[in-house]
Order: sequence, then C-alpha cells, then structure tokens
Amino acid sequence: MLRSLIHPIDSRSSNPIRDARSVMGRCQSLLSERGEVSGARLATEVLQAYESLDSAARDALFDLLVTEFSPNPIELGRAADAYRADPSQANLVRLQAAVEAPRQELFRRFNMAQGGTAVLVGMRRQLLKTLGAHPERAGVDADLTHLFRSWFNRGFLVLHRIEWRTSALVLERLIEYEAVHQIQGWRDLRRRLEADRRCYALFHPALPDEPLIFIEAALAHGMPAKVQPLLDPEAAVVDPAGADCAVFYSITNCQEGLRGVSFGNALIKQVADELSRDFPRLKTFATLSPVPGFGEWLMKGDYPLTMDDHPTAIRKIIDKLRVRQPPEPLVGPAIQRELSRLCAYYLMYAKRGKAPLDPVARFHLANGARLERLNWMGDTSPAGLTRSLGFTVNYVYRLADVERNHEAYAKASGIAASRNFQRLARVGPA
Repeated sequence: MLRSLIHPIDSRSSNPIRDARSVMGRCQSLLSERGEVSGARLATEVLQAYESLDSAARDALFDLLVTEFSPNPIELGRAADAYRADPSQANLVRLQAAVEAPRQELFRRFNMAQGGTAVLVGMRRQLLKTLGAHPERAGVDADLTHLFRSWFNRGFLVLHRIEWRTSALVLERLIEYEAVHQIQGWRDLRRRLEADRRCYALFHPALPDEPLIFIEAALAHGMPAKVQPLLDPEAAVVDPAGADCAVFYSITNCQEGLRGVSFGNALIKQVADELSRDFPRLKTFATLSPVPGFGEWLMKGDYPLTMDDHPTAIRKIIDKLRVRQPPEPLVGPAIQRELSRLCAYYLMYAKRGKAPLDPVARFHLANGARLERLNWMGDTSPAGLTRSLGFTVNYVYRLADVERNHEAYAKASGIAASRNFQRLARVGPA
C-alpha cells in the first residue's frame, strides 16, 4: 500500500466529484511531464491521491476517465478518412495513434511509481463491479485489459512450487484465495503440501507476494474419481514414486482485476512438464473438476429427457436445488443413469454462443483437454451436491494431443471427448 500524501484528500469533508477532479488534474500533469525523475514523483503522487479517494469519488473518477481521456472523435474520423483514401503505413500509424485512448498512456505512466501495477490491478477489480450499471465504462476496462495482457504475458511470469517452507504471506494467500475446495486452516494446507501432493503458482515480478493463479495436484495410482479422499487431512501420505497419474483437483485464479488475462494454459503445461521430469512413471495428467453450472441449468428445464418415467423424480431434485438443499445422494440406479446422461449432455451440447455453457468446461477444453469420464458422487460436499449434483469430471491432458485439441476448439469450438463420454451424452435410449 502506498503511503499517504503529505496533504491527502480529507475524506471527512470530501466531495466525490471535486476529489475526483483533483486527481484528474494531477493526471493531466503526469501526462504532460517529460522527465523521468519528475514523472516518477508525479506518478507516485497520483497513485497516492487515488488510494485516498472513497468509493464514491473513485466512481466519479471512472466517469472522468471516459469523458476526458477517450480518443478524440474528430481526430479519429480524420485519420480514418485519410487511411481509407491512402492506406499507407504513415496513415496507418496516424490512425493507430488516434484510436489509442490517452488513458492508456496515463496507465503506463502510473507504472513509473513503485507499486503502480498493484494499484492498477486493484482499480480494475473495482471497475469490473460497476460495468453492469455503467456499460459506457467498457472502454476503460478494455484499455486496462489490453495493457495487462502485455504486462502479464508468459515471458514475465515465474513458476514456483509452493511448499510448507514457502513464506507465510504466500501460504496465507493460498488459504484466502482457494475458490474450488476451501482450505480448512493450516493443518489442511500442510496435508495439501505433503510428498504425494504438489502446489504450483505463477508470480509476476511486480507482485512478488501475490500468486496470480495456483494449481493443486495429487500424485496417485490410477485416475481418481472422488475428491473427498484427496481433501482428507488425515489421509495417509503415500510414496509418490509409485504414482502413474497426476490429478489436478483445484485451479484458482487469484486476482479478480486480471480477469480475462489467461494464465491457465501456460500453468498446466508447465506443471505437467515439471512433474514429468520429477516422476518419469507418470502416464496420465488429468483433472478432477466440478460441474458448477449443471444444477442451475437443470433448474431451467431446457434439457432432453431420454426416459419417460423420470420427470417427476428429477423435478423433486430440482425443487431441492431451488431452496438450496443438496439433492438426496442415494437415488436409485435408473435416476442415476438419467442424471448422468443429462450431465454429459450438458457438458457436450449446452452452449453460451458457440462455447460450452459450463465455465470449467470452457477453461479446460480451450486449453486442449479432453472430456474423459463423468463420476457419480465424485464431490459430496454441500457445494458439490448443490451446484454439480455431486458430479465430477476427469478432463485428460494428453500432451501429444493438447495443441490439436486446442486448435480444433479455437477454430470451430470442437469438443474433444472420449467415446464413452460421447455415448453417454447421446439423446435417446442407451
């Protein structure tokens, strides 16, 4: 956190618009400054002033970034007309300069101050919360996203294995950020870092104590179908040298302000390479993933029933979901088969545009994984039962096929799936 200004904005008598305009005045000075030393000093003052703003003033500041730091439409029109008339490189450079919003250069200059990157990531985190009510701010978000994709590209990121001896600050971050399977304190965390477990995280030099994304893996014999045994802090530690499968059971993006900046593909591939070197017997790299959108999709009723006598039973399960009660896990075999078909159908055919509706499926399929196996009662936690009806999915990362699967998905939204999974997802009698 940046230290306060000698004369910070007094929040006790603050006027949001006035305070925001005061910061904007300093931003104008920062943009007009040419010297590096004075520019760094001004950047520090601007960021300190921004951090002293209350939420209302920051909201007003976002509006000023739209109205006062957007491209000049007249200059942009002239540059576009000139390029249409003569598509020369000189006119292209002029058009590119006219298209870029002045706030992009402003954000670049923020980075002259120590801690500037962290403040900008926090700024975007707050901005994202306002976009629903203020769609006109989408340009500001796009500019920040554009810069972050450059600043946080794979060449700048560093992979570290997280161990029990890792700094307490980073370990605390893991407990705080874990979004898939909540870490129940230090004892739980320590078990997740034992010899038959691995945790890796990507870091950026500008945020040395802040993991950007981390992945937790278990080294096992065979591909696990259930997550609870992997999360049991009392589970015996096994010799990882005998493992033939590395199962990724949790992947967490830590920085909301970096939403839309992809790290997962690079992380999974690099971790698989690291594990392959450490454990040559590993043959399978797979996930044990939730199906977080399945319960909500089922409640909407937009699905095919393949057997005539089950709508009533499935409706009872949906009614429990509506009141946030986990569905009864001990259902009959026929209902189990029906729900399994519906879940497989959901993962293969339920869409958001051309992409899978399920967010976890989008992530892994875009990274080149294959839908391998659906597991009944793979996650019996309250969250797993309510959101996924207890289902887990094994996505397999076969390193020889990852690039081909990724290209098929990127070009035509092609979904790689095992034959058994494809058969399960078919509509109609088995």
